[in-house]
Amino acid sequence: MSSASQNRPWDVHRLPSAEGRTFLVTGGNAGIGYFTAEQLATTGAVVVLGSRDTAKADAAMASIRLRVPGARVRHLRLDLADLSSLKTAVDGLDLGRLDAVVHNAGVALDDPPRRESADGHELMFGTNHLGHVALTRWLAPLLSAAPAGRVVTVGSFAARSERLDLEDLESTREYRPKRAYGRSKLAQMYFGFELDRRLRAFGSPVLSVVAHPGGALDALTPSRAPVHVTHPGERLRALPAGLLVQGKDAGAWPVVRAVLDPEVRGGELWGPRVFGLRGLPRREPVPAHMADLAVAARLWAASGELTGADPLLGFR
Repeated sequence: MSSASQNRPWDVHRLPSAEGRTFLVTGGNAGIGYFTAEQLATTGAVVVLGSRDTAKADAAMASIRLRVPGARVRHLRLDLADLSSLKTAVDGLDLGRLDAVVHNAGVALDDPPRRESADGHELMFGTNHLGHVALTRWLAPLLSAAPAGRVVTVGSFAARSERLDLEDLESTREYRPKRAYGRSKLAQMYFGFELDRRLRAFGSPVLSVVAHPGGALDALTPSRAPVHVTHPGERLRALPAGLLVQGKDAGAWPVVRAVLDPEVRGGELWGPRVFGLRGLPRREPVPAHMADLAVAARLWAASGELTGADPLLGFR
């Protein structure tokens, strides 16, 4: 990239070229993941949509191709709730290198009862956190083979008000869905920061960055039929909320910048500019509880035991 392009202010509507690069977006068929994939596709990169649902992935790819002429998108069948399937899924990428993975896919449950993944883990913690921990292990050689590989973990504003219970990471004693979701996203963010610390100590050139979309509402999100349809009345009713929050298209901006911007550094947190809820992407201070090294180390050890995977294996 030329020095002129590096000095140009970041423009969410004029992204730098990423031709020749390949990005994997987990959960790329809907929500923040879809708009991350659509925006990355405008750079000329190959964008792989990781999704367990082939029909939804096909619909998302058709939508991207409609809006991005010449888009280079493909699907990888990926089920983060089934840890034993992830190595086979990664082998199916059939790539020599991967320039970035966006750890975005997630499950959000609103009501009891507590549900478990195929591996017997609480579904949100098992999918949102443990699935991405194990996926990182199998992607490590591909990320290491790239000139400047990146792991971008998509956190949540909801994680700011949560604290991990290290004695009950999977909510077996007391299950409250919204709290369990917030804690699963907090665990993801801890992992993203700790992964970067360990990669630096290991001497790896791969960076780990954390980003979050702020407040992103479906009602403020532009339609992408059949992936997502926003009706005019729904959007009109949501306009007052637009003073504080935004649509999922704008929610993807910090994630996309964390993938593409050469000025981004490992261990950073990126989110929306206005109160962390809406606006253009900017670097944010890491909240104090997310920088707790003792908690991060204990979560790292527990995650390794629960997944049977050391995420650092394969990095070089």
